[in-house]
Amino acid sequence: MTQFHLRQYLRQNATWLGAGVLLTFLSSFGQTFFISIFAGEIRSEFGLSHGAWGGLYTLGTTVSAIVMIWAGGLTDVFRVRVLGPIVLAGLALAAVAMALNSWVVLLPVVIFLLRLFGQGMSTHLALVAMARWFTATRGKALSIAAVGFAIGEALLPLTFVAAMVLLDWRWLWMFAAGITLLGIPVLTRLLRQERTPQSLADKYSSTGMQGRHWTRREALLHPLFWFIAPSVLAPSAFTTAFFFHQVYLAEVKGWQHIQLVALFPIFTAVSLLSMFAAGWALDKWGTARIMPFYQLPFAMGFVTLAMSTTISGAMVGLVFLGLTVGANNTLPSAFWAEFYGTRHIGSIKALVTAVMVLGSAIGPGLTGILIDYGVSLDTQFLWIGAFFLLVCLLVWIGVTRAARTL
Repeated sequence: MTQFHLRQYLRQNATWLGAGVLLTFLSSFGQTFFISIFAGEIRSEFGLSHGAWGGLYTLGTTVSAIVMIWAGGLTDVFRVRVLGPIVLAGLALAAVAMALNSWVVLLPVVIFLLRLFGQGMSTHLALVAMARWFTATRGKALSIAAVGFAIGEALLPLTFVAAMVLLDWRWLWMFAAGITLLGIPVLTRLLRQERTPQSLADKYSSTGMQGRHWTRREALLHPLFWFIAPSVLAPSAFTTAFFFHQVYLAEVKGWQHIQLVALFPIFTAVSLLSMFAAGWALDKWGTARIMPFYQLPFAMGFVTLAMSTTISGAMVGLVFLGLTVGANNTLPSAFWAEFYGTRHIGSIKALVTAVMVLGSAIGPGLTGILIDYGVSLDTQFLWIGAFFLLVCLLVWIGVTRAARTL
């Protein structure tokens, strides 16, 4: 796509793409990379160990994953213009609850709300909309919408960590709620002419394997889903674990937390480049050729982080992680639409998002318990690297077999 055609493409689709960017950016307030900024303050405030904090986080996130199976299917029935403001209002309410809550028993409830409306529904709405509304340029649309993730990852940790020097951490959650509420009228204006999913079904639908549209039940009964499921769960689990334990990682490595956070814009820049490269590649070649290999940099990244003792070594590890994280923002959403069709993509993606959210529940809880039992993060990162090699093998087997029926 030439520069002229890109400008034309952006101009013609600005409102839909802008809505996607807004939703993915605001999802940041329910993402682990943001919540974990306050891990030290939360553990101190409530007197929690690493394992206890990880366990409460896992509980709240797991329940949000279960609810996502139902809630995510609403995108097949209601317009994003209707669901979006409700989701953002829920996310703002969750941020206020985090600011005001002083009872440890309510902490999993607050986490549940942040994860459901932030990581879960805000992300789901954006990516399902892009996968449904765009067919020939699905990769580009997903890449552009996912820029919101990158903006959040690059700006919010550094900004809020620096702000904690001046303001109490609870006030910062009130600011997060205010920013989210400001997004509601913007989203409504962007999508004032949005069409319903049903009206798009004939014009924009594309079929999957065997030339048909698969229901969620049919997808669940197909072997491909189970070969791919680990590749959905693993990045979410262990990216979440990395960001969740960022304060502790810096501590045991002998780095200042602000030094580690200062590397996040580099991570974001790499993920942006990878995201657009993956979007271009999947529009050109489809997802089948890329899916088995794009998580290999994750394996290299975690091994590098395990072996690094310097902040420059951490930078190299984050570059590898960024390569996979960027591609992961576009490839999987396009994969489900390409292999299972778009008519029921909301329900299918709701299940996939639930698996992703479940992964983000498992990662912090598992790693936190292992830390409490004396297993170092370095050792855990080596195990994680080996696990990603197994994940890539499973995806290669599943996709190679299924691609013959496209």
